[in-house]
Amino acid sequence: MKFFEKLERKFGKYAIRNLMYYIMILYAAGIVIQMILPGLYWNYLSLNARAILHGQIWRIVTFIIYPPMGSMSPIGSSAGSMLSDLLFNGIALSLYYSLGTNLERTWGSFRFNVYFFMGILGHVLASLIGYLVFHQFLFLTTTYLNLSLFFAFAAMYPDLQFLLFMVIPVKAKVLAFFDGLFFLYGFIVGGAAERCAIALSLANFLIFFLMTRNLSRYSPREVKRRRDFRTQTKILSPGGVRHRCAVCGRTEKDGENLEFRYCSKCAGGLEYCQDHLYTHQHVTEQPQAPAQ
Repeated sequence: MKFFEKLERKFGKYAIRNLMYYIMILYAAGIVIQMILPGLYWNYLSLNARAILHGQIWRIVTFIIYPPMGSMSPIGSSAGSMLSDLLFNGIALSLYYSLGTNLERTWGSFRFNVYFFMGILGHVLASLIGYLVFHQFLFLTTTYLNLSLFFAFAAMYPDLQFLLFMVIPVKAKVLAFFDGLFFLYGFIVGGAAERCAIALSLANFLIFFLMTRNLSRYSPREVKRRRDFRTQTKILSPGGVRHRCAVCGRTEKDGENLEFRYCSKCAGGLEYCQDHLYTHQHVTEQPQAPAQ
């Protein structure tokens, strides 16, 4: 949306670059804390709405250090269990770092920052509403936050394959579908507070994609097409143009507000202005060069 693009132009310089790097440091700190002082997180760092309202506002941020794969408490755990938990947390950190960095590379730092911090805000609001409205303590960790990252990744790279159990290839959109069923089940069987928590914790996914309905321009195919086009048009003759509509022939010189897009269904990499992008007839065969 134009509104979002204006925000990016105004506040984009404040975006945190390589945000997932710092998030991984927080996760690593959370693993260490869970191993050494397992009670510290729940007593002083978790997302406790009552404690926040009584002045412990640092919990708004510190709750995100909770390890992706859960508790690492040594109490009642064998050495083998601890090593197993450490291994699975290491794999999870590697996965989420890869998801986050790829999203940031595709969207840009500002959009990725907005998405991630909207997720944190949704968790905080869910916890406060659960306590103030439904009089329930909702100790939300990072489960929904991490899964919202996966939803966004699956939306951008639906056909990318993951190796389930290191053996079975499964596409991202299939895994996202089953994650969606997990949330739907929790929403149906849970109480009002749990439903509120699920809805608000995943609101970043719905709101962000509604705010940026043109995210198709950030798909890998579209990014590659624009990169190839820029490579081909680096050297222009004096008075040359970079964009030309294949229907009306208008170029960027015919108006400052004209926008041009490629059509993924047309052969030959044809480009159209905004007036003909959705109304033109698709070209299924690449135009042949005229005979000499």
